[in-house]
Amino acid sequence: MHVQVNTSNGIDNTETLEKWATDYLNDHFARFSQDITAIEVHLTDENHGTKGGADDKRCMLEARLTGHAPVAVTHHAANQDLAFRGAATKLSNALEHAFGKQDRAGDHRARETIRRETTAM
Repeated sequence: MHVQVNTSNGIDNTETLEKWATDYLNDHFARFSQDITAIEVHLTDENHGTKGGADDKRCMLEARLTGHAPVAVTHHAANQDLAFRGAATKLSNALEHAFGKQDRAGDHRARETIRRETTAM
């Protein structure tokens, strides 16, 4: 799984940040490794570092999936670590929901019915 980290508005994109994000996402999404080809990380400071404020850091994660439309989530928090971890949790939930639906699709037809065939006599 390829991880690309993009930053803007005063957030430094260092090699350390990229390595940490890559390791964290590969570990966090290991169970989806067959389904995810890439994850893009976008970290921004909504106030451009000029003003403080609650929840001014934003992290958007976009997962590129094999054979499916991309899934994207956004999370705002007071610092970039909380924004990143919150977005990772949201993405995990979104992927579980998407793949859970896929796994269940068609199951209603394969189940045994509780109805019994009645034969007319």
